[in-house]
Amino acid sequence: MGESVVVKWLTPPAPLPHPALDIFPHLVAAQFRGTAPPYAALTAELDGREHLLALVTGYLPEARDGWEWCVDEAEAGRTAFASDLGHLTADLHLALSTFPEPGDAGPSDAGPSDAGPIDAGGRAEGALAEALDLTGGEDGAWLASRAGALRRDLAPLAAPVGTPLIRIHGDLHVGQILRWRDGYAVIDFDGNPTVAGADLRQPAARDVAQLTTSLDHVAQVAIKRRSVPFARATAWAGAARAALLTAYRDRLAERSRPGLLDERLLRPFEVEQECRELIYAARHLPRWRYAPMGVLRTWYPEEKIS
Repeated sequence: MGESVVVKWLTPPAPLPHPALDIFPHLVAAQFRGTAPPYAALTAELDGREHLLALVTGYLPEARDGWEWCVDEAEAGRTAFASDLGHLTADLHLALSTFPEPGDAGPSDAGPSDAGPIDAGGRAEGALAEALDLTGGEDGAWLASRAGALRRDLAPLAAPVGTPLIRIHGDLHVGQILRWRDGYAVIDFDGNPTVAGADLRQPAARDVAQLTTSLDHVAQVAIKRRSVPFARATAWAGAARAALLTAYRDRLAERSRPGLLDERLLRPFEVEQECRELIYAARHLPRWRYAPMGVLRTWYPEEKIS
């Protein structure tokens, strides 16, 4: 509206509680500036229950989302942006790590809670089973042939999660990161629309894994839509992932919080995310299946399955 504010209407309206209404005031209090500034929320009582109708945030001039600008970077072979994304994500997690525990009166400086009773292993195994069931044809046959390897990589999630649990973004991928006139901003704190009943507090590694896999998806988009050679696109994704993770680790170390990231969980969460991408493709966007399948075929070539 007038290049001043953005009004995001929720269709249909979302029943409260809604994640954004908790996260926005906390990010303001934590002085996190890597998002569009939140201004207001419009709610109303519908059928006897309060609902969120719209969110009002600041307008970010010249903003483009990551499915545009990041594909441009892949096509050009540039990876300098990845350090900025790593710092942005770490700053977000540092801010969210002080989110008050349920029942607390307000933010705490004590840091994230210890591990809680999340069923990461059961959730991941369920995602794999559903992906296997929903993916048909040649892709389905290939996926079934890799089921054993996928389960082995998911296995660490079956053990008790020993990493701190924090409030996470929950749907963090390059499409949620705007490049605008003055830098980068993470948006859309609505939670993951494809995962019902997801825990609000999870290991930071889940957000990081979703973001790194989205770089692999960008490479697949560049291959399919920009005719970037396979070897060059996948090498770009590897370099971008490495730069993002290095910057993320460095920022946590600068703030004396390296324990927020449990790197043992990255590949298991990445594998689970690819399964969820296949589920999303099967249910909502069949043409998207090429991206997660392309990533999985890169991760599990024939010579690694024996």
